[in-house]
Amino acid sequence: MIDVQQVLELHERTVALWHSQPIRNDCQGVMQLVCQQHIFNYELWHQEDIARSPDVSDAEIAQVKRAIDRLNQARNDHIEKLDDWLSSQLIQQQVAPAPHAKQNTETPGSAIDRLSIMALRLYHYREQLERTDTDDQHASKVGERIALCEEQRGDLSRSLTELLADILAGQRVHKTYRQMKMYNDPSLNPYLYQQQGS
Repeated sequence: MIDVQQVLELHERTVALWHSQPIRNDCQGVMQLVCQQHIFNYELWHQEDIARSPDVSDAEIAQVKRAIDRLNQARNDHIEKLDDWLSSQLIQQQVAPAPHAKQNTETPGSAIDRLSIMALRLYHYREQLERTDTDDQHASKVGERIALCEEQRGDLSRSLTELLADILAGQRVHKTYRQMKMYNDPSLNPYLYQQQGS
């Protein structure tokens, strides 16, 4: 249904590729959703870097903040799309949770999102090891963090694999949790709707 190893490989391959080539999504099926969600995280990561630069003007920071809000909304929308896709597959395959099935605290879409961020973190930490303007202490700290990130990625990918197997076996309940972000909705954000009324 969702091959976690394929997700890991896509995340790692595309992060490296997009740092040297334009961003593209040539994937099909559910991997197209995985890749698109990864694109939003990739773009978010780099907008966040810009936002923290002391050389960026206030006007540029405002533009970056708007881009971050837009990308974060799209990222959350795609977490839901991944979970909706899984729901539709379960319906097609007539998989229903058993009466004793337990609820997980995190959906597969959310776990895939976390794996995407971890791929970005690992890429940028490994970049730090290639710097020639740092000392041994910096390299040691970076090496320790890479090892921890790799351990966490392994833990999370195994947990996701187990969760997907349990969902398919009817041992876990799967449902999409709606993020229902309020800040981008002009009818729900008080600052936006009060401005419209004035």
